[in-house]
Amino acid sequence: MSFYSIKIIFHYYAIVKFKFCKMINPYHHLYIYYFDGVPQISKTVQNNYAFLGTWVEEDISFLFFSSFCDDIVEQILEKNKGISLVDTYEMTGEQWHGDKIEPYYVNDLCIYPPWNKPAFTDEIIKQILLDPGVVFGTGRHQTTEDCLYLIHRLCTNYRIQSVLDIGTGTGLLSLGAAALDCKQVMACDFNHLAVKTTLNNIRLNGFEDRILAFQAKGEEIMSIPCDLLIANIHYDIMRHMIESPFLLEKKWFILSGILNSETKKVLDSLSRKNVHIIERRCPDGIWNTLLGKILG
Repeated sequence: MSFYSIKIIFHYYAIVKFKFCKMINPYHHLYIYYFDGVPQISKTVQNNYAFLGTWVEEDISFLFFSSFCDDIVEQILEKNKGISLVDTYEMTGEQWHGDKIEPYYVNDLCIYPPWNKPAFTDEIIKQILLDPGVVFGTGRHQTTEDCLYLIHRLCTNYRIQSVLDIGTGTGLLSLGAAALDCKQVMACDFNHLAVKTTLNNIRLNGFEDRILAFQAKGEEIMSIPCDLLIANIHYDIMRHMIESPFLLEKKWFILSGILNSETKKVLDSLSRKNVHIIERRCPDGIWNTLLGKILG
């Protein structure tokens, strides 16, 4: 399946509306409602200024608001019989993400939230606006930074024209590839809110002509051709992907999000394939990132 046919299939994602208030941190304070079940959210609620999104995990869900919205939640419960409110949480966006939402650098890439733009004096700096939404992660996790470092290394030394980013989350790795002049980037995530967040970041950076975001399971789209496969995901998903025969049709791969014991299993599996592991990064002694090249 070509990049352009996928673009047609998932074109409707481009019309998803994702609210963003310029120069103001919309996640300064979060009100989170934990549901047993996945309620249908009306257009009225979706268009409410305080509604930030719904995170779904199988049969449970979390609704995020930027202000106290017990009245709206009561209406949702009335319209969704059989679904119950389990708990409510109140916290800052930084508490939710587990890190500060602030500018940082990876080589000559500067990643920053739209409400906190640094003063740039160096014209060669590549800027990436990252609105983290309420998807986990600000981009500062060790695996994310290691992936960005390796993406930068590949894109500045080789001709990387197409990228498949599986488990894209906020879309940061795809944004990094596009900022480094990759022309066709496919950003995939199985979580719908992650796709919406990625779409918002694509628009913020003006990369609509370079990045396609869509919802799918990573192990089911391994047949999509690309120069570089990026997968910063759980081992339970990765182990199926690396056994796919389509892995050997790529040119390069970056695998991340794996612990030491899991990395041994991944390396053992890859050792039986025609691939060369160029680098294993694990600066914190916990999280591993692998850079590999397909041989032949």
